[in-house]
Amino acid sequence: MHDTTIALIQLGAVFFGLGLLGRLAWRFGISPIPLYLVGGLAFGSGGLVPLHGIEEFTHLASEIGVVLLLLLLGLEYSASELTTGLKKSWMAGVLDIVLNAAPGAIVALLLGWGPVGALAMAGVTYISSSGIIAKVLGDLGRLGNRETPVILSVLVFEDLAMAVYLPVLTAVLAGVSFLGGLTSVGISLLAITVVLVVALKYGRVISAVVDSPDHEVFLLKLLGSALLVAGIASELQVSAAVGAFLLGIAISGSTAENATRLLEPLRDLFAAMFFVVFGLNTDPRTIPPVLGMAVLLAVITTLTKVATGWWAARRQGIGPMGRARTGAALVARGEFSIVIAGLAVASGHVSEQLAALATAYVLLMAIIGPIAARYVEPIGEFFLRRRAAAR
Repeated sequence: MHDTTIALIQLGAVFFGLGLLGRLAWRFGISPIPLYLVGGLAFGSGGLVPLHGIEEFTHLASEIGVVLLLLLLGLEYSASELTTGLKKSWMAGVLDIVLNAAPGAIVALLLGWGPVGALAMAGVTYISSSGIIAKVLGDLGRLGNRETPVILSVLVFEDLAMAVYLPVLTAVLAGVSFLGGLTSVGISLLAITVVLVVALKYGRVISAVVDSPDHEVFLLKLLGSALLVAGIASELQVSAAVGAFLLGIAISGSTAENATRLLEPLRDLFAAMFFVVFGLNTDPRTIPPVLGMAVLLAVITTLTKVATGWWAARRQGIGPMGRARTGAALVARGEFSIVIAGLAVASGHVSEQLAALATAYVLLMAIIGPIAARYVEPIGEFFLRRRAAAR
């Protein structure tokens, strides 16, 4: 058969398979991310049926997936919400960094991956999955709970921290000089500041430029601007993901709401391809040697995220059950952890085992997170009853 024919058949099988995996995840009430990763492992190097001839398309599709993930994340927040959340949550955010970045960095150093590997793994274990958390809160009917603003404020801080972290990581992976790294971080901070100021003062203007009553025109302008900004940001060594996130922040009001509805199907499609590509590039035979370390990391960082949420909710005067729900909601890791690991492994400056460890870790945390959020209330009520009985 012609190469194009084979590629079309393989892509069709991949997309159809992703649909089946998504359906299976929906039936069990879990995030589809772990299943997408497993699907990629099954058809990648060392898998059951390796795929060939579609690498160029899948690579570009995965890059678009990252851009759309971060664009829609930015659309969830307005500039004013970001600044208000930052003021309220900065202490909890600092505690979050200390408790949850340290385990990943320590494990990387123990495995001999050096400072670069430690920097990458710190990000993998630090950042919670906004996508999984938002879905879980909606499914459980907790969006109106008193502790939900605390959860969102911690996530906002993490997203802003990523806007600084990703340029640092990109610069380190590129092997630039110390001065070059400082320049990259300075450009990122300047970009964040400018976008926040522009969004606060001229958000309506930006939204009006992108907006259109015609869905086709709106989609073309929105997707085109996202890819343009992401490409320019990448050229400036700020990270394409951060550029897309900042564009999302600048778009506000009804335009942001319409953009979210319009882009969600595209995001889900390309983001699914991103997770599959990460799995495709990970040899499943490398996972068993790091599985024990992944389980250890999962246990430790589940406890540290719960501690972070408990402390943050307590500062806002929320009761014990609300504190427990806050901590459990923050446990899930997902898309951002894989983005970080993907950047690190693609650079060639870290061990390929980092991809295996990140995959195993995210598989565990993307399953543990929703389960912890779902069952924290009955478990908490059980311990509260025992405590009351003991008194």
